[in-house]
Amino acid sequence: MTRKISEPTTFPKERAFLVGIELRGEQNFLSMDDSLLELSLLADTAGLNVIGTTTQRLNHPNSNTFIGSGKVEEISALVEELSAELLIFDVELSPRHLRELEQRFGENIRIIDRTALILDIFAQHAHTREGSLQVELAQYEYRLPRLTRAWTHLARQAGGGGGRAGSVGGVGLRGPGETQLEVDRREIRKRIAILKSELEKVRAHRTRHRLQRQRSQIPVIALVGYTNAGKSTLLNALASSDVLVANQLFATLDPTTRRVTLPKGHTVLITDTVGFIQKLPTQLVAAFRATLEEINEADLLIHVVDCSHPNALAQWQSVNQTLREIHADNIPTINVLNKMDLIENATQPYSELAFIPENYPVSALKKKGLKELTYVIESLLFESMVPVHLKIPYSNGQAISLFHDQGQVTKVEHTRGHIIFQGFIPARLLTSFQPYFAEITASNQEE
Repeated sequence: MTRKISEPTTFPKERAFLVGIELRGEQNFLSMDDSLLELSLLADTAGLNVIGTTTQRLNHPNSNTFIGSGKVEEISALVEELSAELLIFDVELSPRHLRELEQRFGENIRIIDRTALILDIFAQHAHTREGSLQVELAQYEYRLPRLTRAWTHLARQAGGGGGRAGSVGGVGLRGPGETQLEVDRREIRKRIAILKSELEKVRAHRTRHRLQRQRSQIPVIALVGYTNAGKSTLLNALASSDVLVANQLFATLDPTTRRVTLPKGHTVLITDTVGFIQKLPTQLVAAFRATLEEINEADLLIHVVDCSHPNALAQWQSVNQTLREIHADNIPTINVLNKMDLIENATQPYSELAFIPENYPVSALKKKGLKELTYVIESLLFESMVPVHLKIPYSNGQAISLFHDQGQVTKVEHTRGHIIFQGFIPARLLTSFQPYFAEITASNQEE
């Protein structure tokens, strides 16, 4: 008897309607239309079906509904006509705005903002325990002030990694006169405390690994850039590895480190970090502190730019802003103009992105320009020497040994409790010796 094997059940995509908003006087790197297009790509990445969009320019947000009351009525009619199930705003809505909008649109349509959408995508793409912990923490900290009756009983929802808030470990019994909302808030606060404790352990573990790398004196390079700029493809090309690559936003979330040997035999470690995006949720920056510290502790940053993207310059500026926010803007940086294979006219990126400093064109996919890039990396990390004047305590034998091993000593003076060095060190070690920088006096400068 022949039995027909049925195809796997596929569920219809949720129908989403997008609302783009521009506040006059607010600085954004992308225009309202470009930001709305990016929101559409985010929705697609989250597995949604975008069935319509609308925009509004405002002098300031409406105190109740963020958008104007007339716009609310217009969207209500469109949502009903298009049978939308989900309304997504391209801003971060305050708890009050969210509550008011939920009341205006009723129970038949869910309302989320850009931040909630990005958190959902991160939850879908977090595959390691660390990534899942970070995303779950960010989700709960975002949802706690926005908790309403429609969001209660969170313990029944699926755990992290499935795109929804993780289990809060059971709701438990209510106290006298305690509402379900209060119970949920209490349980969420407990879960947040547990997650923060777990992530502190992760942070301590990462710190131990970084100290081991520093003792081994192997330089660390962090790949940074806008999401989908090609960081994973570049890592694969440089390290001959097989990190997941997909043409979608936030395809890879968990950091990956590979060992790479440079042309002259020097070894470096290259880490592929999470992609940045305009309006990156503050909850994510806080939750991913342990991961972002990999960027802060790097000896060199490679800022990967998709030079074929029409908003390449705005994306480059957006990433630089995020690097400033996490205090990583003082680390030596190489700007790599990736996806040259998608540029019909090879001179195009130079005319449009010419003022991006220290830029090197490559095609990670076609493996073009990589040899030249590795020579530049090797020169910066191992051959670029900078003059220094250091005052190192005798008690810090590790720093003294590192200077003798990696630097060039031109003058040594022994004082009470310290050794004063003059000489040169590789540029990549400037951060390591930052605590020991000393002023050069006229007497010190005499030969």
